[in-house]
Amino acid sequence: MPTLGFIGLGNMGGPMAHNLAAAGHEVVCFDAAGTEALAPPGAPTAGSAAEVAQRARIVFLCLPDGAVVLQVAREIAQCPDRAAGIVVDSTTAGMPDARAAHDVLAEAGIRYADAPVSGGTKGSKAGTLAMMVAAPDDLYAEIEPYIRPMAANARHVGTEPGQGMAMKLLNNFLSATAMAATSEAVAFGVSQGLDMMTILETVNLSTGRNTATEDKFPNRIATGAFDAGFATRLMAKDLRLYEASVTAAAAPCRLAGQLREIWDGLEAVRPDSDFTEIYQHVRDGG
Repeated sequence: MPTLGFIGLGNMGGPMAHNLAAAGHEVVCFDAAGTEALAPPGAPTAGSAAEVAQRARIVFLCLPDGAVVLQVAREIAQCPDRAAGIVVDSTTAGMPDARAAHDVLAEAGIRYADAPVSGGTKGSKAGTLAMMVAAPDDLYAEIEPYIRPMAANARHVGTEPGQGMAMKLLNNFLSATAMAATSEAVAFGVSQGLDMMTILETVNLSTGRNTATEDKFPNRIATGAFDAGFATRLMAKDLRLYEASVTAAAAPCRLAGQLREIWDGLEAVRPDSDFTEIYQHVRDGG
């Protein structure tokens, strides 16, 4: 098995790297915030992204945004004596960011797959993430065995760079819509004297059922925990990316702006909040 690399060991990337290592792979790790404390136990560590590229043939990225991805892509492309021939990017970024990273790496003869993930920290730890991979067929076949320990629900969604990001952004748009709409509906029901759990149980037997009513509300909001593990600032960022992408594509864009304003509003007043706190924000007239 080839040596793998993992750059970006945050809330999502850290558990992903742990699952790769637990599956028996050698995973060379690096995180700019401090690698030793975040890497899987016993995993080899590197002092830079370039060093990961020197030691690993397949490098996984899970970074804060597209600008950081492009910086790391340049470091990998410019690295002398590199072993890296494939980069798999699980950062949620814009479609232009993915294409730019692809182009930088392609000039150096490195193959690129954009492969953002969904499932939150719970899915990351459990290895049950949905990974939306855009890559040529032969590249997907090569990287799939290394994806599965991290993302049991991986799907090959396209062959062109940026298509994975498009799938992730539309998914998060739908997730954000379900959360905001369910918040408004539940707040209305409670204002009429209905019990929240009765609302959820009834909706989940009816046509209004969605991921918010099935999971986030009964398990994170009704309990008062507000601990889904996905930050409001990330959802707001993804919605800004979605709106920009839809606008650039001249696709229908009637709801995106209004929804983005709701989430921007929550981020403004609760910048460090969990995204399930949207219920309180909507309920209280935010």
